[in-house]
Amino acid sequence: MLGLAPRLVNILKEQGITDPTPIQTQAIPHAMNGRDVMGLAQTGTGKTAAFGLPMIDALLKTGVKPNPKTARGLILAPTRELAKQIADNLTAYTKGSHLKVALVVGGAGIASQIKRLQNGVDLLVATPGRLIDLLDRRAVRLDETIYLVLDEADQMLDMGFIHALRRIAPLLAKDRQTMMFSATMPKLMSELADAFLNDPIRVQVNPPGMAVKKINQSLHYVAQAAKSDLLVELLDKHRDELALVFGRTKHGCEKLYKFLESKGFGAASIHGNKSQGQRERAIEAFKSGKVRVLVATDVAARGIDIPGVRHVYNFDLPNVAENYVHRIGRTARAGAEGSAIAFCAPDEMIDLKDIEKAMKEEIPVASGRAWEILPGQKKRPNGGGGGGRGRGAPRNGGGGGGRAAAGAGKHGGAGKPSGGNRKRSGGGGGRGRSASAA
Repeated sequence: MLGLAPRLVNILKEQGITDPTPIQTQAIPHAMNGRDVMGLAQTGTGKTAAFGLPMIDALLKTGVKPNPKTARGLILAPTRELAKQIADNLTAYTKGSHLKVALVVGGAGIASQIKRLQNGVDLLVATPGRLIDLLDRRAVRLDETIYLVLDEADQMLDMGFIHALRRIAPLLAKDRQTMMFSATMPKLMSELADAFLNDPIRVQVNPPGMAVKKINQSLHYVAQAAKSDLLVELLDKHRDELALVFGRTKHGCEKLYKFLESKGFGAASIHGNKSQGQRERAIEAFKSGKVRVLVATDVAARGIDIPGVRHVYNFDLPNVAENYVHRIGRTARAGAEGSAIAFCAPDEMIDLKDIEKAMKEEIPVASGRAWEILPGQKKRPNGGGGGGRGRGAPRNGGGGGGRAAAGAGKHGGAGKPSGGNRKRSGGGGGRGRSASAA
């Protein structure tokens, strides 16, 4: 129906893919007509096939082999996990054909990647940092790259890859087709689109920042120190189902993973302190069901495509509101249903308001009340806090008491914030506990 080669359709059928998702229905015809595409869609909506199938179809038809050290198509992704996921999907779609797919990411040996590129590849999936390394070593050139895809472009901006993207753009073939996919549409995105896209067609599934409809969201107002016990209580209700738990810090995630193991849960963790091999083994164990709970930082928010994830827990709310949508997008994949449970401690109230503002909806409250977790405060806790030294809180500036300062009184001094987030700094007393303490 979409005009794909019968050979490709048969490969998809073998993988159980028979009906296109909405983003595929909208994007594939335009991509096959050679148009640049700006796609707005959440994770889990089938974007890899939306940009991958038209490229594969075109490369199969031309039958041109890549020259040494070149790539006919380049797909850039912000994280190693997402890049690997894309490469695995493209490899499956090109099964039995002459097309070569290569993956180059940081955290893996560069020598083998250089060797892989020597004879040229049809589709190169890369993270921007490692691609720059390979360009500097003259291991690859992009002047014959006629297809470019930027996947999760908003995340690339969040992670500071804008300079790498600006450096890569002039090296590509001038006569090329570009597709950019994103779940949100920050202001800087229009600048990126202007630099990379030529008269693009815009396709959109969910409004930017909106969560997938089939995700059942809920919110628990809970003191930071009580989060771990609440998590155990909730996980205990579905021990046989896969659950993904998001924390804010590497240390916090490792500590939480060990706590869950001590409570008898099969758990694993992935974060920036883990090697690429450790991260891959943890994801494989989770995917196979060997472990049922995976504790992760945002490094995994866009790289895990596991249809069986039924529950996503925001143990710590993210600092960047849009990341909440990406996190909960790990469940309800490919039309399935799922639940997203958020924990909100006193010093995360501002983060919660930012998330609800970005989504243009309030998360239904499952337990607790905002004014109960912070005595004497209603809705948005405000700074204050006289007196004693609190426990260190990176989120609440040096000497200024945080909005959720532990033991905050009503009549704290009005000291200036020092070094912390100005929105979260308050009176001149003790420092609040950080959400990462758990």
